Amino acid sequence: MSWTRGLPGALALCVLLLVAAAGCGTGEGHERRDSGSPSPVGKILDDTDEGGRHYREIDKKQAPEVGTVVTPDRTGGWDIRLDVRRFRFSPPGTPAKAVAGHGLAYLFVDGDLVTRLRTPAYHLPARLVPHGTHPITARLYADDGTVWAVHGKPVESTADVTASGAETAKPTATGTTGAAGG
Repeated sequence: MSWTRGLPGALALCVLLLVAAAGCGTGEGHERRDSGSPSPVGKILDDTDEGGRHYREIDKKQAPEVGTVVTPDRTGGWDIRLDVRRFRFSPPGTPAKAVAGHGLAYLFVDGDLVTRLRTPAYHLPARLVPHGTHPITARLYADDGTVWAVHGKPVESTADVTASGAETAKPTATGTTGAAGG
């Protein structure tokens, strides 16, 4: 008699397991097919920066902007100040997710990465800017490591600095470039 009572219960359990397994699929049926990118902000492009990080295309009206101001300090180094619009620096520990207008800046001297900035100010030691003229570039990145871009170009700003070797060397130019160099 227990066998006849157990059969309907076992069948009900099997049906529940099959329904639960069907509901735990890949979720493809719930994905939006109309977006060009699985990311929440912008569109990921095939283009990459020198480090292989993909560009994240965003509309110019929403894109952040950056300006780079470089001034000599009294110790022979350089003070860098980034003037940003429509952009906030993310604190350390921020999840690796692209959020419009948030992220960090990478600072390059002569095309070489010097540091990643989570604040708009940085002191660049004199040893990193030897005698001669050097481009100092600030480029904006989303927290997921993608490069903010407009019209396929990174959102960045470059200032050319000339170090003469004198203790009070002065920059020859202060670069202020809006979104994607435009």
